[in-house]
Amino acid sequence: MDTAARAREIVVRLRALYPDPEPALVHSNAYELLVATVLAAQCTDARVNTVTPEFFRRWPDPASLARADVAQVEDVVHSTGFFRQKAKNLVAAAKLMAERHGGGVPDSMATLTTLPGVARKTANIVLSNALGKNEGIAVDTHVRRLAFRLGLTVSTNPIIIEKDMMLLLSQEDWGIVNHLLVLHGRAVCKARKPRCDFCVLGDICPRLGL
Repeated sequence: MDTAARAREIVVRLRALYPDPEPALVHSNAYELLVATVLAAQCTDARVNTVTPEFFRRWPDPASLARADVAQVEDVVHSTGFFRQKAKNLVAAAKLMAERHGGGVPDSMATLTTLPGVARKTANIVLSNALGKNEGIAVDTHVRRLAFRLGLTVSTNPIIIEKDMMLLLSQEDWGIVNHLLVLHGRAVCKARKPRCDFCVLGDICPRLGL
């Protein structure tokens, strides 16, 4: 089985195992997912979900966040870590959305990544999950680990991993593959003790690095 065929089979098997993958970050629109994803950097999704209800009560849209006192935002997001930089970036991003994007979340990779604190991973998550656009593949720690172990890339660089995977998978799968690999990475293909004996991919996985 060549690499492209293996990549397609991985998606098929993981879709069957995880039929309804969704973002773990609680959100109701693109703005909320953008904020939650920024806060999730170096923080667990569960922790972020305890912070965002109060955040969105105070600042329910980019316009209100653009007018926020950064110190107050820091207080609300303090428990997510790196809170000063996150607060600064979120307020600055909201100001740009209010001034240049009609008060809404930009709907392309090129425009989203001009916002402070928004790199390709965050932009991909927002685009695919809230705006229905697959412009790339979000590469987080789980995707990076599993893509290497499964032989879908030989790189540890997220940008290169994303490019490698985009060549192997159809564009319609770019959004869902992040969820599938994250779920499998948390449940089975763990960082320290992968459960290879219980893995549905065991017969097609080269187990690189193990």
